[in-house]
Amino acid sequence: MTEYRFTIVIERQPEGEYLVSVPALPGCYTEGRTLEEARTMAADAIQAYCASLRKHGEPIPTEHSSEQFVGQLSVMLETA
Repeated sequence: MTEYRFTIVIERQPEGEYLVSVPALPGCYTEGRTLEEARTMAADAIQAYCASLRKHGEPIPTEHSSEQFVGQLSVMLETA
């Protein structure tokens, strides 16, 4: 087995659940009722997504930390 690292984005929804996306894997989304459940569900979703890639003979994407920026950005916008 080989360990892969993927960036995940977890967003709390207005209903209280957590939505998870995996930017390196287009269309890979999941959710959880708690933050811990969201992380567990993310690992399951990534494993299933990568299993499908392998099944179809496609490579598993790799990420390089030097190619990423995760954070917040403030911008000025005109008000109406």
